[in-house]
Amino acid sequence: MALPRRGGILAIDHGTKRTGLAYADALGISLNTLPPFHGPGDSPALLEAVRKQLDERSVGLFLVGLPRNMDGSEGPRAQEVRAFAARLAARFPAVELAFADERLSTKEAEEILRESGLHGEKARSLRDSTSAVVLLRDHLRASERTREDGPAC
Repeated sequence: MALPRRGGILAIDHGTKRTGLAYADALGISLNTLPPFHGPGDSPALLEAVRKQLDERSVGLFLVGLPRNMDGSEGPRAQEVRAFAARLAARFPAVELAFADERLSTKEAEEILRESGLHGEKARSLRDSTSAVVLLRDHLRASERTREDGPAC
């Protein structure tokens, strides 16, 4: 998928107690963690937190992490995330929505934080938004590979 032309990407690592957020500018140059949302993933307050992000940034795409089992199948959490994404799309119809496979993104985020010297509560507080940055990074890398490979003949 190509980068959206009219804004950046807001990545959402949806959780039941905390939801990580990250943002990439429209050129995909700057990837930034944002403060996570603390509260239930099915809360109307989460959609309000997303609205506040839209007020502060130009967003053309929501990139929502979709939890999959290691075999690629979707479990019950994936259905919760899809339900959230449906509410998100209904509330903000002008913003495109895409899913990203989030298998192992949390583990990778924990490794990034550990390598940065962060441990304990500080690392836990940054884990979900760092996981959202991992989703962004992987999405942008996949987009770059698609552009380099060109259209299939």
